Amino acid sequence: MRNIVRAGIGAVVAVAVLATGLASAQAAGALAIGTCAAYGFAYDFPSSQAAQAAAMKKCGPSCKNIVTAKKGCAALAVDGHKPCGPNGYASASKLGAAQNTALKQCYQYGGKDCVIRAFMCDVKG
Repeated sequence: MRNIVRAGIGAVVAVAVLATGLASAQAAGALAIGTCAAYGFAYDFPSSQAAQAAAMKKCGPSCKNIVTAKKGCAALAVDGHKPCGPNGYASASKLGAAQNTALKQCYQYGGKDCVIRAFMCDVKG
């Protein structure tokens, strides 16, 4: 009986270790940015390249810029009254920092009413 209990506990521990390892491996995200406030995002991918490809696919052909976030966050800010006008984007370890930097860039490029259009964080962000 003890051997069965030990085997059961061992199986539970093994599953928990594997699940933890898989969660930590999924730690890359990307935010693709296109014209006129177009965007696509992907998070919790096993690599930056996979996240970038998924974000670009969601965004479409107008997307030319991409921001990666490995164990962090990314944000896109656009002028609320001119979505085809100024924008800013950034990545940082915390969401608030990424959003603040994106907003600052939007204003630096001439935005008058900048707002956060999109943001994403990966599993650790």
